[in-house]
Amino acid sequence: MDYSKEIKNRLKRIEGQVKGVISMMEQGKDCKSVVSQLAAARNAIDRAMAVIVSTNLEHCIRENIEKGEQTEQLVKEAVELLVKSR
Repeated sequence: MDYSKEIKNRLKRIEGQVKGVISMMEQGKDCKSVVSQLAAARNAIDRAMAVIVSTNLEHCIRENIEKGEQTEQLVKEAVELLVKSR
């Protein structure tokens, strides 16, 4: 699968968030601030995973429809992948 520039940019922003958290820790920032930033990074990762799965699912469904194949299993696998990621 080809990953879009958009999703790569999302991950680069997340990388920046994580580096920011490390910097906060090195500066001795309070626990509440660090945990808050970690939660923001985790939420961003969750959203990135959802975009990746949905984009891939859309691509696979289109391919299966063109081939005249069923799509139910693809949807089931995508949902299971998202559930496992939590």
